[in-house]
Amino acid sequence: MKSLWDDSAAAACKTPLELRAYTSRLLGQSADLVLHGGGNTSVKDTITNLFGEQEEILFVKGSGHDLKTIQTDGFAPSRLGYLQRLAELDELSDTDMMRELKCSMIDPSAPAPSVEAILHAVIPHKYVDHTHTDAVVTLSNTVGGAERIRDVYSDDILILDYVMPGFILAKQVYEATRDLDWSRYRGIILLHHGVFTFSDDAREAYEEMIRIVSQAEDYLAASTEAPQTGGGAEIPAADFARIRHAVSVERGGPVVARYTADGFAQLPNVSDCARRGPVTPDHVLHTKRVPMLLTGNPGADVEAFANEYQRYFDEFAADDLICLDRAPRWAVYPDNGYATFGINGKRLQICNDIVEHTVKCIQWAEQLGGWEALPEKDIFELEYWELEQTKLKKPASGNEFEGRVALVTGAASGIGKATALRLIDEGACVVGLDIDASVAQLSDSVLFKGRVVDLTDTAAVDGALAEAVLHFGGIDILFSNAGSFPPSAPIESTGDDDWSQALELNVDSHFKVLRAAIPYLRVGIAPSVIINASKNVPAPGPGAAAYSAAKAALTQLARVAALELADDRIRVNVLHPDAVFDTGIWTDDVLQARADKYGMSVAEYKRRNLMATEVSAADVAAAVVALADSTFAQSTGLQITIDGGNERTV
Repeated sequence: MKSLWDDSAAAACKTPLELRAYTSRLLGQSADLVLHGGGNTSVKDTITNLFGEQEEILFVKGSGHDLKTIQTDGFAPSRLGYLQRLAELDELSDTDMMRELKCSMIDPSAPAPSVEAILHAVIPHKYVDHTHTDAVVTLSNTVGGAERIRDVYSDDILILDYVMPGFILAKQVYEATRDLDWSRYRGIILLHHGVFTFSDDAREAYEEMIRIVSQAEDYLAASTEAPQTGGGAEIPAADFARIRHAVSVERGGPVVARYTADGFAQLPNVSDCARRGPVTPDHVLHTKRVPMLLTGNPGADVEAFANEYQRYFDEFAADDLICLDRAPRWAVYPDNGYATFGINGKRLQICNDIVEHTVKCIQWAEQLGGWEALPEKDIFELEYWELEQTKLKKPASGNEFEGRVALVTGAASGIGKATALRLIDEGACVVGLDIDASVAQLSDSVLFKGRVVDLTDTAAVDGALAEAVLHFGGIDILFSNAGSFPPSAPIESTGDDDWSQALELNVDSHFKVLRAAIPYLRVGIAPSVIINASKNVPAPGPGAAAYSAAKAALTQLARVAALELADDRIRVNVLHPDAVFDTGIWTDDVLQARADKYGMSVAEYKRRNLMATEVSAADVAAAVVALADSTFAQSTGLQITIDGGNERTV
């Protein structure tokens, strides 16, 4: 591992806290050190308080902040002396600890201090860094891991057995170091947990972390072959959609899922080694203790996992604990790959990243004598930590789109783009399809995946939908929107190619997408199809025969689909927008020409409807959201105009 220290960037930091934030971000840039909010850092400094007195303050990473992006406002300022006195207590419950940590703060608007704040306070150095580095934790998660760690490192590393994070860990370090000659040590390794480094110099604390991690990496490189990535085997997308559906049913709400074909699954003992426990106990909050084992029977596999989880809970739970949902967070499919599950797109990404590192660590450890995680009881205590149980008693604030997957065609611009972005804002995972390559850059959210595809190509459509399902787990919402408006021409002047092209994109492509989506929708969560047709269906105009006929055929297709899919509880509804001027077809020149035709200004032309209002792509997107959520849960076969009111459609 290389140091990322940059003298010029460090020199731009004007305060110890700015320097602390800078080196924290250096640590956060490496997923091999910390993942998704893991690890924590601190700096001790002296401030002048309201009374003009000098006061020692610990600035420690605030709860919920990520080292990858943390700024100075992500640190919680707490009175150092108060925290050090807490370490002297014989006992302190975690709930009481969190209350006392809040009491120690000098700024009530700052984020809550990390649960490791007391530990940072008892280490007598200005800068303290803590990571959950893969390489070091892997060594301790092998058979004989503690001895191996001691062999790799010299006596200048203090090695401590695993205990629970929070006050228990702080107390362990306090007792182990109260008479310690700190000048003899350059770091602390907490078995099955991570590494602490410290110094009065920010660069030295950071680069000591790099040196300690590099020692473990060098040992692994010399003792093992590189973990296998890639390989494995794809599975049918329809099978994966059924797996995701079974997991959602067990959870009692939708989950999104991702499948990764990976050579890890081809380890001859993968059914055993993958199910011995997580890399570090805190991963259990995202992945549960072990993955589900897939055999090709989703219902039976999920039931087996749920029963196993219930046994685990019953064995270790006290009477006052609330059992978490029994659904898996990841799964191994021997000889094929692995799957991850999340209650929303962000949690899916977190789980997926953790599992990606987990399978790497397991492969290393298996070559060193075998993967050996902490006992079940230790993992259970972290999973059912007092602080985590408190969260369960708070009202849920989830959005009904979280855990659901939407497919939007024609997503690169106009109505499709507005709808895709609106669904992302609502918490849905969205796959956007378009022949325009810009669809891939529509959003950088982990909730979005854009794919360039010719929707008139059957094979391309089938492949795109299969890819979408393997990436997010299924299809719950289909907004079939792609289309084009051909040049205006009377029937006698409409050529064969113009006619065929209008029908190919405005009808045929929708048919191909719908046909391919139906098997996935059947195992979707509250499945809903919304077809974007046109005002030209109830009120056609001259010069638009091909477009009007295509949209009429599309509407008829939707009506038949509503009849055919009702037994599967798949709703199919139609929107008829008109005069949506913030789309690509309405250039300034086109708008001016149309306004001139009617003897109006452009502003008047845009409001040429009963309500004298402009209709936007966002208005159509809002209608899609309403049709996809519970607002119209009991409605199918609807045809809704979005046009500000038109005399010919009222």
